[in-house]
Amino acid sequence: MFEKIANIFKIPDLRKRVLFTLGMLAVYRLGGHIPTPGINADMLAQFFNQNSGSALGLVDLFSGGNLRKLTVFALGIMPYITASIIFQLLTVIYEPLAKLQKEGELGRRKITQWTRYVTVLLGIVQSFAIALTLTNTSTGQTMVTISRAAFIPLCVITLTAGTAFIMWLGEQITERGIGNGMSLLIFAGIVVGLPKGIENLYEKVRDNAWGALTPLAVALLIAGMIAVVAFIVFVERSERRIPVQYAKRIVGRKMMGGQSTHLPLKVNSGGVMPVIFASSILSAPLLFSGAHIFGYSLQDSSFFGPILRALAPGEPWYELLQMVAIIFFAYFYISIVFRPDDIADNMRKYGGFIPGIRPGKRTADFINDVLTRITLVGALYLIIITIIPQLLISGIHFNHLWLIGSVFDRLPTWMTNGLGVNFYFGGTSLLIVVGVAMDTVQQIESQLIMRHYDGFTPKSGRIRGRKSW
Repeated sequence: MFEKIANIFKIPDLRKRVLFTLGMLAVYRLGGHIPTPGINADMLAQFFNQNSGSALGLVDLFSGGNLRKLTVFALGIMPYITASIIFQLLTVIYEPLAKLQKEGELGRRKITQWTRYVTVLLGIVQSFAIALTLTNTSTGQTMVTISRAAFIPLCVITLTAGTAFIMWLGEQITERGIGNGMSLLIFAGIVVGLPKGIENLYEKVRDNAWGALTPLAVALLIAGMIAVVAFIVFVERSERRIPVQYAKRIVGRKMMGGQSTHLPLKVNSGGVMPVIFASSILSAPLLFSGAHIFGYSLQDSSFFGPILRALAPGEPWYELLQMVAIIFFAYFYISIVFRPDDIADNMRKYGGFIPGIRPGKRTADFINDVLTRITLVGALYLIIITIIPQLLISGIHFNHLWLIGSVFDRLPTWMTNGLGVNFYFGGTSLLIVVGVAMDTVQQIESQLIMRHYDGFTPKSGRIRGRKSW
């Protein structure tokens, strides 16, 4: 293994990409220690400790812990992801934008530029909501050390500039580094928080937080994490192989084709993106849940209050909407990155066909049907990985339901209120960490194999028929 890792640094281009990625991640973590001017760090930490198991815990997870400290990167990458979702949806329902996307590199650059503008706009709106919440004086306490008139514009400018800089970092990693920059930034934020999550778990064991069942609960939690990681690795490597036969044809004086191969379709082709998209959409209202506009609290509103409380993690409506959002974004993402019509046309151009299926539209329909079925399986897998651990952490709040809530009140408190463990142990965080790590390692391995070096997996190796260096 050490020899294979050393091979990375023997290739100049790959070495530069890896070091550049690590350098950008180091800059991202450095920004996570620069606080926003005028914030009362002690009161803010106390507020987050009191609400660690609530919706704020999930929002803080995707910001890499920066929201808890209100650093310059407090908003994280979520505004950019939300803006990307908006434009990807518009390319489906708005025909001029869809034509612009099909124009090639120039069209994609224009869409990317507009996405940046919307990211900055969302950053301004979200930072303004955070500033209003922090300067709330209705409770007699304030979390800022300067005047309200000075803090609000300072907070908006600082957090929006931090979001724009994170967006630039992610784009630079994607273009000049290894892996997807946005996913790696979220990955870095979660991994940095894992030691704190382990410390929190140790404190619960030391304080005997779950009574006589504490050792059993910890053992089940660790076993569950290992099982979830193994399940993620198994499904992420699973694929549906469609046999493809290429007919023999004469090109010049050579006989080409006549070989059998397969078209691999991953069970979870979208990776972690459907979960990130769904979490981004559902976490957006959480940033406004504590906002006070002109002394008017949204949580105390007769209209917005019940909606915001129903959209908290662990609530039935939140879990239902998250399931629907994961399924929707799984199909939506695969419809963008995978086009059966183009694959069928390319197969027909090179004399390829699926045995028993006519080339052309029949082939495209067959691939689309197979892709539809396995995408549903992949979406259900993402729901299992995301929802079940989250219910164990924050509990099943079905006791809030009308009429049938009294039935769930009889359940044990650890089932209705959860184990109170940090979100670092949730299925979403494990899915992102394992998924991003596998994708990054796979990209590095492909670079190694292409340059005649052994990869990380046992089945990988140098390309046959070529001499080793």
